[in-house]
Amino acid sequence: MPFRFSMQKVLDYREQLEEEAKVRLAKAEQQRNETRERLDMIRRDLMEQEERLYARPPSGAGERWLLEHFVRGLKADMAATAVQLRAAEGMVEESRRILAARAMDRKILDKLRDRQKEHYMHDERMKEQRFNDEIATLRYKAPTF
Repeated sequence: MPFRFSMQKVLDYREQLEEEAKVRLAKAEQQRNETRERLDMIRRDLMEQEERLYARPPSGAGERWLLEHFVRGLKADMAATAVQLRAAEGMVEESRRILAARAMDRKILDKLRDRQKEHYMHDERMKEQRFNDEIATLRYKAPTF
């Protein structure tokens, strides 16, 4: 009779939870990376516009006003994106903690299954050895006088 782990369904469920946590972590990392790229893009745009504003004076008051407001808007976007980035990094850390906890839960059951399988295999070897000893005893019985 082959080894059957009594908590296999629980182990399967824990593995499923771990996989879901991995997917959640990957999505959080992707969102963080996208937010970081967006923040870098805003920084580049801000640097270009500030350089444009201060390098050469705008031709008219309207153009200067427009550039100043555009720069202010970029700074506001940069601040908002920085807040989003911090939130995304928090989500990544939370997802990482959840994944670590789920992996630990699964590993505990894996170790339990491995110990039970070792015990089962040991018992099976002992049964087989006792059976072989019994056969040998019956087959090679000393002759009676």
